[in-house]
Amino acid sequence: MSASFTRRIGATVAAAALGITALAGCTGTPAATTSGAAGEPTTFKVLQYEDPTTPQGQGWKKAVEIFEAKHPGVKVDFQQTSFDAMRQNAKITLTGNDVPDVVEFNKGNADGGQLAAQGLLQPLTDQVKQRGWDQKVTGAMAAFAQYDADGKAGSGDWYGVPNIGEYVMFYYNKELFKKAGIKTLPTNMAELEAAMDRLMAAGVLPISSSANTSQGFNQMWIWYSLVSATATRDQIDDFMFVRNPVDFHAAPWSDGTREFQDWIDKGYVGTKLGGLSFEQATVNWLSGKAAMLMWNNGQFSRISKDAAFDWGYFTFPGANLSMGSSGHLWGVPAKAKNKDLAYDWIDTTLSPEVQDLIGQQGGLPLAGDASKITDTTTREFTERFNELIKANTLSFYPDYPVPGFLDFIQTHMQSMSNGNETADEYLDALQKFYDSGTKG
Repeated sequence: MSASFTRRIGATVAAAALGITALAGCTGTPAATTSGAAGEPTTFKVLQYEDPTTPQGQGWKKAVEIFEAKHPGVKVDFQQTSFDAMRQNAKITLTGNDVPDVVEFNKGNADGGQLAAQGLLQPLTDQVKQRGWDQKVTGAMAAFAQYDADGKAGSGDWYGVPNIGEYVMFYYNKELFKKAGIKTLPTNMAELEAAMDRLMAAGVLPISSSANTSQGFNQMWIWYSLVSATATRDQIDDFMFVRNPVDFHAAPWSDGTREFQDWIDKGYVGTKLGGLSFEQATVNWLSGKAAMLMWNNGQFSRISKDAAFDWGYFTFPGANLSMGSSGHLWGVPAKAKNKDLAYDWIDTTLSPEVQDLIGQQGGLPLAGDASKITDTTTREFTERFNELIKANTLSFYPDYPVPGFLDFIQTHMQSMSNGNETADEYLDALQKFYDSGTKG
């Protein structure tokens, strides 16, 4: 899950909200397949789940305008779905008689890997090389774009192409920090917990969180951030790419999970989280009901506009690795009728015009120029992401390796948050589920 909001959420909004349905455009791409009758425009279907108000959504609106101008006689049917709907219905969507020409899908073995292994996605390796996408999407950003014959990420053909990145941080309310007497940002775990103790003493909830099994992602991200904080690159890669056996009763898993239970017991993340979604956690933080919110860059633009208080952000202090990865992937269904147009669409979303627009709005473009970002806070936010990429210290998202992992983890996050399960009980269940899902 990539948790983007970009990684995780797509609001179910009518495509008309983007004002880009039924657009005709212009092209000199004679190889494009024409699906309409003689004299009728070709209908090019895009299925995606990003909120149109996000930087990525705005960038794709620009991409449609550019695509339209390049492709005369093409009618763009820009369809909006939700992350959950796409994840749950992907196989049905991609096996029908009227499949989209290009789709957004979730990365990882549990989702994208399954679709690739089942032959539902078109291999993109030739296009990636011909169009130079592998020069724009590199390293950790390319790790979950490639899948082998068994659907395991990290090698094999390219089946998807991301155009943004993601990383997770604490957004914090500077006014509430000041109220609690916190004068400097924490630089390690001990200082972070000391700061949260000061917040508690001042009557301020340290972290706004959520643990609903439907989009209550915050607790999962806090748990995995605690694991990532003391993990090594090899430990995370063994877990993510199913390379070597993982012992969840050893560090960093045991330490991070027990620390997570300690945070729950101390009240750092609040109570009654089982019924809260990430949206409610975000609203609670924006309302000044908590000092911090753990989320990724998907909320940066919204917070910039909606926060009525002085705010800032910081990555997990003193952590070896931080949560984050590439954004969700563009893929071309194996049964798509307009594959050449689909390749041109992906190319357009990686163009400087689109990438730099996404960057200006805080969307972390993979092929943008950070120096062109005029707002200082947004530029520094993007530069921090580039630092994490260069250092190879992103730990991805925890639900990627195993089919059904997201639902499994969220169920146990809710149980732990409600006090119905201990850290050791969760680790037992985690070991069993992961081992069962990675056999073979």
